Amino acid sequence: MGVGMQIACFGFAGSAALEGEAGAELVRLERFAKRIAGCHLAIEALHDQGGRALYDARLDLITRDYGLIPVEHCTDADPNAAVHRAFDSAIRLLERDSAAAR
Repeated sequence: MGVGMQIACFGFAGSAALEGEAGAELVRLERFAKRIAGCHLAIEALHDQGGRALYDARLDLITRDYGLIPVEHCTDADPNAAVHRAFDSAIRLLERDSAAAR
């Protein structure tokens, strides 16, 4: 009963390394597998006013009863850092919800 993930990259080609990092981050959600069935990770290349590339990571969690839990967007110049921060936010959200349910 693991947690699945779909990854989509917009505005850039993505890479096997980035997908590997996202997979490593996914392992961190396994402790919530009774509640979370999967997630959708979207990484979009944006540009600031100076033309610098920024990466916006959006993570939506899918519950076992097909509910959607959106996680706040995380933006960084490094796509790996944006993904890491998105998973950090998801874990904080799930921990807070778990504590409130007790």
